Amino acid sequence: MAWAEMEPLLIVATSIVALVAMVVWAKVHPLLAFVLVSAAAAFGLGMPAGEIPGAIRRGIGDILGALTIVIVAGAMLGKLVAESGAAQRIASALVASCGPTRMAWAMAGTGLIVGIPLFFGVGFVLLVPIIFAVIAGAGLPLVVVGLPALAAMSLAHGLLPPHPAPTGLVAQFGANMGLTLLYGLLVSLPAIVIGGPLFSRFLTRIEAKPLPGLIAEPKPDAELPGLTVSVVTALLPAVLLVFSGTATLVVPADSPWAGMVAFAADPDVVMVVSLIFAAVTLGLARGKSLAAVMHTYSTAILDVASILLVIAGSGAFKQVIVSTGVDDKIAVVLETLPLDPLILGWVVAAGIRVCVGSATIAGLTAASIIAPLLVGGDVEPNLMVLAIGAGSIFCSHVNDGAFWMFKEYFNVSIGDTLKSWTLMESIVSVVALGGVLLLDQLV
Repeated sequence: MAWAEMEPLLIVATSIVALVAMVVWAKVHPLLAFVLVSAAAAFGLGMPAGEIPGAIRRGIGDILGALTIVIVAGAMLGKLVAESGAAQRIASALVASCGPTRMAWAMAGTGLIVGIPLFFGVGFVLLVPIIFAVIAGAGLPLVVVGLPALAAMSLAHGLLPPHPAPTGLVAQFGANMGLTLLYGLLVSLPAIVIGGPLFSRFLTRIEAKPLPGLIAEPKPDAELPGLTVSVVTALLPAVLLVFSGTATLVVPADSPWAGMVAFAADPDVVMVVSLIFAAVTLGLARGKSLAAVMHTYSTAILDVASILLVIAGSGAFKQVIVSTGVDDKIAVVLETLPLDPLILGWVVAAGIRVCVGSATIAGLTAASIIAPLLVGGDVEPNLMVLAIGAGSIFCSHVNDGAFWMFKEYFNVSIGDTLKSWTLMESIVSVVALGGVLLLDQLV
């Protein structure tokens, strides 16, 4: 390949290295790092200086316009599910139905059900103390029982809308959010089983002694919402997204109902409907004032503000790559590599994840690199979302905040954290990729 053809690709590669260095070593906020790297890349790729600010604004605006309602509404719903006691009700019911011998399975189910509306960081802080409280009297190894819940929550974070990275990938690849969620659930279930209850059986020698202050005081049963209401409210966005996404494939485009189906299938509509439903079932119907419910929703915005800024920055970087035409050159190079595109998406995301630590940054940055492969239409965009999502949770280690959250909350050594948390993340990532490749043969 001639130097003229190689130069743009080297500039993009250098930009990614610079992004990693700024975020990891210089501790620059990801939004600022993305903007600076995007501007530098635009100059290096020959974009006229006067067009660079507009391209960055366009990239930020396009991706935030597509995602803000979904991500913020998802955070609001998750906050209400946790604060209302619905998460505790779900966990308690699953533990009671499964018994001590199947408690790891109960925790895996809890992690998946609660992990769909709860963002990972929020879910960790709110759900893990509940897990400690629920299993306090069982006399079981805490890591063995608690890790399956985190495996499920991690997979939801990386693969399932309305979580930030998969939602952003859906927007960037033009995928169907309902189908992505349906496929993601199919891929996640075996990964949860293998990386959760089955893998955790080998961790019985790891002793976890959480600090007393990290064990939540359970609410009295009389203050908890009913189990049916809790489960239905927590899973309503997933059910509506899957149902409406499937309906768009069944209803013909020339049908008089096509417009209404498209409206109902829109992720923004689904999330707003779910929020209204939750405000009634977990708020007004339980004696809370509308002002109290809105206060819960308002505080949830603080949990996702930084995540939205990271996503915004990734949109700027993608726009520079597209506007300069480098995406076509990247596609030509990637198509010559002897790898399945889905595996390639996983490898790119996993590599960035190991370097940066953040699953969200890894997934969105990988999307900018892999997106050109989808232009020809040979790759199923819903499955590419999942492949990159699976790669984005691979091998969490010392540069990932979640690694330290696990270590401190479970009060275990760094070595035991690597043996349990890091290995679990790698297992669920690889198993999820296997599920994506299997689905690729079937759909």
